[in-house]
Amino acid sequence: MSEVRVEVPNQDPTKSSKVLVQPYKPCDILVLFTRIPLIVCFITSISVVLYSAFSTQSRGSRFYLPKPKSVLIPDQRPTNISHILFGIAGSAATWHDRIRYTNLWWKPNKSRGFIWLDKKPGINNDGKIVHQTENMIPYRVSDAGWTRFRYSSSRSAVRIARIIWDSFKLNLPNVRWFVMGDDDTVFFTDNLVSVLARYDHDQMWYIGCNSESVEQNVMHAYDMAFGGGGFAVSYPLAEKLVNVLDGCLERYYYFYGSDQRVWACISEIGVSLTTERGFHQLDIRGDPYGLLAAHPVAPLVSLHHIDYFNSLFPNRTQIDSLDTLIHAYRVDPNRILQQSFCYDSKRGWSISVSWGYTIQLYPFLLSANNLAMPLQTFKTWRSWSNGPFVFNTRPVSPNPCEHPVVYFLDRLEKVGQTGTRTIYTRSGPKFGKGCDRADYVKAMAVKTIIVSSLRIDPAYCQKATLRPCCEIMDDGSIKDGTMRIRIRKCREKEIMAV
Repeated sequence: MSEVRVEVPNQDPTKSSKVLVQPYKPCDILVLFTRIPLIVCFITSISVVLYSAFSTQSRGSRFYLPKPKSVLIPDQRPTNISHILFGIAGSAATWHDRIRYTNLWWKPNKSRGFIWLDKKPGINNDGKIVHQTENMIPYRVSDAGWTRFRYSSSRSAVRIARIIWDSFKLNLPNVRWFVMGDDDTVFFTDNLVSVLARYDHDQMWYIGCNSESVEQNVMHAYDMAFGGGGFAVSYPLAEKLVNVLDGCLERYYYFYGSDQRVWACISEIGVSLTTERGFHQLDIRGDPYGLLAAHPVAPLVSLHHIDYFNSLFPNRTQIDSLDTLIHAYRVDPNRILQQSFCYDSKRGWSISVSWGYTIQLYPFLLSANNLAMPLQTFKTWRSWSNGPFVFNTRPVSPNPCEHPVVYFLDRLEKVGQTGTRTIYTRSGPKFGKGCDRADYVKAMAVKTIIVSSLRIDPAYCQKATLRPCCEIMDDGSIKDGTMRIRIRKCREKEIMAV
């Protein structure tokens, strides 16, 4: 066997062993530290390449730094006009003519919404092109999806029912309420805000009013909001409604109106109508005077069917009449058409004030419940009959001596920061020939009535409604044919009794 030779290590600790590494110099240490980041970067690059090659994500994936999530700050403000999105039903055929009605109430740069047409409007009846201006409510053409649905009588009703779908799909921010109406609906938007502000917009609400004519409610539904008078749907309800609406349109193809289709669908969701009596479908014919002169104790929200009844004011066009009414409304929105009663005990007179519109002076005493009951100056919508209506009415007596002396708003003035003064002048006989009886002649001597009042605080409308009181000023004296009246809050124990 060969002999193995083993080298014995040097036992002298002062001498370096041949198997030990020599110590680093300072410059070598510096080089080592500069290479470490390069090695880390190299390893990271390799990891990225391997991840991209073997990841289950598509090869088009990229690495991005996470973007900070935007924080939506809840809008804690009370409901205002900017929280409402209007969806107005119109058509290219009527847009040119009826835009004058929406122009009466639309607030540029404040109101939000659209009038939804079946197609882009062309030339009007005079052969002129009407151009969209910034002061007009903008129009949009309805989504063509409505054309796929069945219908039994009114094809346009399908399109109009889907306007709430069109409106919701716009995904506009800070919308609390979707308000539907027609192109001949006049909204009183400040009062609409006051009404909707009473409700929690985070809950499901369906708000409006039915028809004035019983025959219309029987034909359609009593617990349905009629679309011409307008109705409001809260955002949560609209969100659920648009997801099931198309199925409802298929199921209820046999209904006549768009509002009836929407109502049926909302019924399936389980929400019932909340009635607000300031929404007016105005399914009436003839003269609306009696109804507006005895308006319910509720803010005036809308008027509909403007082209189908007499002018509100005598000897004026309907547009001029609405201009006059809206001018008064803008001075004191919540008081417009609100009724007050006065009694002149010395003369035995009864006086009813419908603020901003008319005054009725009766040369005899009438109880408050009779004064609050509309004179039937109108007929039903479909059959032109004398009723029935969903409210009580008083017939216009054939005896002219039982008619009131009627006054209409002539002008109004602001008084200071919070006051108003409205002046009403006597009209000719409203209901036919006049009366020559002595007590009636004395009443006819009153040619002008001046009404003073304080503007109503919108917050007051959030409370229980209460008819205001009024009193005859100057101890009842009539100077130069002028009587003065003041409207005020009723005192604690005050009642309106004959």
